[in-house]
Amino acid sequence: MIKVAVCGAMGKMGKEVVNAITECPDTELAAKIDIASGEMYHSIEEAKRVCDIDVVIDFTQPKSIFENAKYCLTNGIKIVIGTTGLTDEQIEELEKLSKDNNTGCFIAPNFSTGAVLMMKCAELCAKYFDNAEIIELHHNQKKDAPSGTAIKTALMMSKAKESFTTGNCPETETIQGSRGGASYSDIHIHSVRMPGYMASQEVIFGSIGQTLTIRHDSTDRKCYMPGILLATKHVVQHNDFVYGLENIL
Repeated sequence: MIKVAVCGAMGKMGKEVVNAITECPDTELAAKIDIASGEMYHSIEEAKRVCDIDVVIDFTQPKSIFENAKYCLTNGIKIVIGTTGLTDEQIEELEKLSKDNNTGCFIAPNFSTGAVLMMKCAELCAKYFDNAEIIELHHNQKKDAPSGTAIKTALMMSKAKESFTTGNCPETETIQGSRGGASYSDIHIHSVRMPGYMASQEVIFGSIGQTLTIRHDSTDRKCYMPGILLATKHVVQHNDFVYGLENIL
């Protein structure tokens, strides 16, 4: 039985994860961790002193995830990270900590199998189009922008070519930021924050005379649970560092 602690247990995603861990026959909920008041632990350190923990699943906030992950990896606790907002430099440091301490670390910007397939399709299409942009749409309580999914998608696409703005004329923004943020290989990412959305993303490819749009929509947080359980089981069986659910599908 895999003993799991859920960090951010009182959040919307955290509550779904707690239910999924409780219902799964292979996992046991060892601890609920959240800064909210109630009958739970307020930190990973506090939970570790009392509970036997194999894996921490973290769905907290961008400002706390890096320190949470460093604590786990330096104390022999495997971690599955669903919180987005980590920088490239922070991810590199966590990879080094994972390898130095021989402790599994699994980071996924998105645990939905449909979203992962959308990202893989975008990676494939990137070979055949010279122009592309990404629009990601989330609820207005999401604290980081752009989304981790959009960043990972752009990174995967960037392997195909150096720039996706072929033939674009020189641009002047009369309103700053109207062209979005330029990411890997000049892929512009546009972030929408709006009540009514949960998580959606469009990748738009263009060439002379045609466009191709790949879109994925998440409408219920339950869609992430199979991927989270899959990552949890993987990280228990392996002491490797994994960035992206696509690597184990």
